[in-house]
Amino acid sequence: MGWSTDDIPAQTGRRAVVTGANSGLGKRTALELARKGAAVVLACRDVGKGQAAAAEIRRAAPDADVTVEELDLASLASVRAFADRQDAAGPPLDLLVNNAGVMATPPRLTADGFELQLGTNHLGHFALTGLLLPRLRAADAPRVVTLTSGLHRIGRIAFDDLQSERSYGPWRAYGQAKLANLLFARELARRAAVAGLPLRSLAAHPGYSATNLQTTGPAMSGGLLGRLNAVAGRVGNAVLGTGDAYGALPTLYAATESQAPNGEMIGPTKLSQTRGPVGVVPSTRAGRDPETAGRLWTVSEELTGVRFDLEAGPARDDG
Repeated sequence: MGWSTDDIPAQTGRRAVVTGANSGLGKRTALELARKGAAVVLACRDVGKGQAAAAEIRRAAPDADVTVEELDLASLASVRAFADRQDAAGPPLDLLVNNAGVMATPPRLTADGFELQLGTNHLGHFALTGLLLPRLRAADAPRVVTLTSGLHRIGRIAFDDLQSERSYGPWRAYGQAKLANLLFARELARRAAVAGLPLRSLAAHPGYSATNLQTTGPAMSGGLLGRLNAVAGRVGNAVLGTGDAYGALPTLYAATESQAPNGEMIGPTKLSQTRGPVGVVPSTRAGRDPETAGRLWTVSEELTGVRFDLEAGPARDDG
């Protein structure tokens, strides 16, 4: 039968932050963690939608301990403000789930001038993780789970045009961002291990999960092409997609399973990683390239102003 939510161990006493928890995989992840006893912070760009999601979670799990906090990953100021509030709150952070993301949007920039998909999916989560490092290090066995995608296979880290200023393709930019997520998860695991820290970092991908990502991003293009792409996304969801209950399993496995190996990617193990039991799955060679991962880490520190000083102490914010 494979691993299921029944296999999630008790989470009582653990504290988790889930980004983008107002819908889809993030909401399902938050629900299952809360159902098992974790105190879960729903980190959402739209607080109203976050509050609606929290109410839905409480209806499904009346004893759920869930709170909502504003977080816009497309703004480093918002990321810093969120991290400051969490740091001021004081308690250790046992789990950070870097779930939020955008997909196949038209060419747009974040508040800090980054290409929207790279800025939101990777750079925002990179900065968030670094700034929450003091709270993570205060936990006995902290974990960071970063969502990637099977479409990391089409990705290439274009250091010569990282922000897609010379040439932009929505799916090419998405593939780059998802490859960046995978490389970040692995490089964080490597650096934490070298520093002798108990922090465990894994990547997870849901296979083809039917969420609003497949329609929201393409629809932003507007016009006939945007409408056609959104329709194609809805058809793909109906024909190929799995529900969020299944799509969240790789994340939940990576977040809670004691045997989940540090630095690996968790996803569906059958049918080209779209179905079947969840477990460790392989990536492309690019997804395991240590030189690219190290270079991306350095560039990400420079762009965000957040530096992970894992050996000497918490992250430093130069922003």
